[in-house]
Amino acid sequence: MFSTFIPTNLFFGCGSIEKLATEKLPGNKALVVISSGTSMRKYGYLDKVTELLEKNNIQIVVYDKVLANPIKSHVMEAAAICREEKCDFVVGLGGGSTIDSAKSIAIMACNPGDYWDYIMGGSGKAQPTTGGALPVIAIPTTAGTGTEADPWTVITHEERNEKIGFGNQYTFPVISIVDPELMTSVPPRFTAYQGFDAFFHAAEGYIANIATPISDLYALKSINLLYNNLAKAVHNGMDIEARTNVALASMLAGMVESTSSCTSEHSLEHAMSAFYPELPHGAGLIMLSKAYFSAFANAVPERFKQMAKAMTGKESNDPMDFVNALADMQKACLVDELKMSDWNIKESDLPVMVNNARKTMGGLFNVDPVQLNDEKILSIYKQSFK
Repeated sequence: MFSTFIPTNLFFGCGSIEKLATEKLPGNKALVVISSGTSMRKYGYLDKVTELLEKNNIQIVVYDKVLANPIKSHVMEAAAICREEKCDFVVGLGGGSTIDSAKSIAIMACNPGDYWDYIMGGSGKAQPTTGGALPVIAIPTTAGTGTEADPWTVITHEERNEKIGFGNQYTFPVISIVDPELMTSVPPRFTAYQGFDAFFHAAEGYIANIATPISDLYALKSINLLYNNLAKAVHNGMDIEARTNVALASMLAGMVESTSSCTSEHSLEHAMSAFYPELPHGAGLIMLSKAYFSAFANAVPERFKQMAKAMTGKESNDPMDFVNALADMQKACLVDELKMSDWNIKESDLPVMVNNARKTMGGLFNVDPVQLNDEKILSIYKQSFK
């Protein structure tokens, strides 16, 4: 028995951004959320979106402070602006952090109190979002989180070092526009980090103990597309075929997130970037991945063999074929030599991260193929440290 619920109107393909001018949108005044970086203006993406919204008779207000690891105080600030300006929907333009922020802002524009009142895990109060949320339009300019096809948003409480995911029926985007032509400007290193985030969404969702026949289809196709296209996009960002396939893989991985779940690899990484917010999420996952997946290879060997086959196209008789193919893929994408110490993470931090992972994102450990105790979690961290 399983159910599927992805209530998002998805537009995919080169040129699909033009839909913003012709589709019926969910309001008349948009809060357009972008990052604090320069790329949305530098490459003309904000101007393009503004032009298309204005063609559709939409007024806009821009919020441009979102960080790579978005924080609660910015969610609260933007939600206050949203209410003051009487915006009736939110547009997330940029990477996963920006679209995640748009979802959280949409929640807080309609609900009282503090964002952490609604968070489950850590020091969150797990209150219901009875006010619903403003409609969200997602326009990704990176391929990694798949947040355009799922309800999840990840925000850090910067004062408590708690980085926690949240989502419900209100936080699915009502419209998502995935245009690979908006992704050609992403630098090689971040193309790799983001692509591996999508890869792990798919792989974790495939080994999760709540995987479904539908999520399996999405996951294996996403894994196949990324194995065969991510390195091409890393080495030539203007390869539009590779970019399109990576964007499709990311969107499919988001569908995996909507129909299955991440596993505790994400809990472990959230603890890392909660304490070291300069660490890109995808980079943290890459560093953990070989030790992490090796811990489960013999628990669900057939699943690992199927993932290996999806990657290489060859029949697999050994579950570790997946880990070996993963290592080859990381080498091809030039991310096989990442070190935690490059982001100032110290080995003495690791026991604290075990506790943080349990406290803040403990629910994901329940969907692992087998349960990890704290000793095993620490072992994964230590094996991954260099």
